[in-house]
Amino acid sequence: MRLSPTDLSPDGVRVCIDWDKFIVGTSIFIPCVNTKMAFRHVLDASSIDRSSLTKRVCIEKGKYGLRVWRIK
Repeated sequence: MRLSPTDLSPDGVRVCIDWDKFIVGTSIFIPCVNTKMAFRHVLDASSIDRSSLTKRVCIEKGKYGLRVWRIK
């Protein structure tokens, strides 16, 4: 499995995000244990400024992970 520069892989599992659809007012949930690495991957892969995002560690549908919102 080869990751593209826009993929995430905080725990070694590939997560593909369509960054063109990640517009202001939307959010993504990344199931992972390493939430700090996941957020770093979001910043690197999306090229979105940190001040345009907000994040929260949470459990959704029984899965631990990171929810990231695009706020501006």
